[in-house]
Amino acid sequence: QVQLVESGGGSVQSGGSLRLSCAASGDTYSSYSMGWFRQAPGKEREGVAGISYGSVRYADSVKGRFTISQDNAKNMLYLQMNSLKPEDTAMYYCAAANGVVWYKVLLPNEYQYWGQGTQVTVSS
Repeated sequence: QVQLVESGGGSVQSGGSLRLSCAASGDTYSSYSMGWFRQAPGKEREGVAGISYGSVRYADSVKGRFTISQDNAKNMLYLQMNSLKPEDTAMYYCAAANGVVWYKVLLPNEYQYWGQGTQVTVSS
């Protein structure tokens, strides 16, 4: 069992930056695959960035703008978001899964544990 708590969301103007954090507790954090997902009103949840066994994958829509990283010593996962656009507005979720192959790290159904989410709003 892993418990996840996100923080760092907020409201920014287009072109701004935010850094999301996800604090993990419970089971051995470092053995899990981790991902960031987002869901806008009326849309399905989508994978933004994921990391598994050292491999990182990004959604095409955020490549070059978002960076996922983790600090296993602190049981933390981060998402640095730069050059934010209004279409990035969504609730952002941190998720954990026990061993996801790298090419599936952006698939929500692969994840068993979810945080409560943090809202990101980007205004034009």
